[in-house]
Amino acid sequence: MEKKVFQCHKISEGVVEGEAVVSKDDIMFYLIDPKTGTVIEPGHDLEGKSIARKILIFPSGKGSSVVQADGIYQLNTKGNAPKAMIIQHPETVLVSSAIIMEVPMVDKVDPAFYDVVKDGDIIRVDADHSVVEILSE
Repeated sequence: MEKKVFQCHKISEGVVEGEAVVSKDDIMFYLIDPKTGTVIEPGHDLEGKSIARKILIFPSGKGSSVVQADGIYQLNTKGNAPKAMIIQHPETVLVSSAIIMEVPMVDKVDPAFYDVVKDGDIIRVDADHSVVEILSE
């Protein structure tokens, strides 16, 4: 398979590769078990799936700023934060959390990316050069 390259906008710097986990639902990081990285929010499209050390692709965050920041912090301290975050609608709390915890974050990815990316794809996020690549499907 030929790799697919998409332009994006850097929010938090860094370059990582990893497995994609794609959510159509907004994420409340407080409803992710920090010990496992597993989404525990009932009815969420990622319920029962782990985001730990994966490239998390999602629309936006939800919940208060305190629970968002603390949720990401708890995941990070247990080594279960996402490797990177690709977000469609960034918000201040998630942006500042990604920067402080040194988790690469990008937005404004070419819309075609969302038509082809799926769970399990190997993704390379190069926030420093404003590029997201799908390396394998």
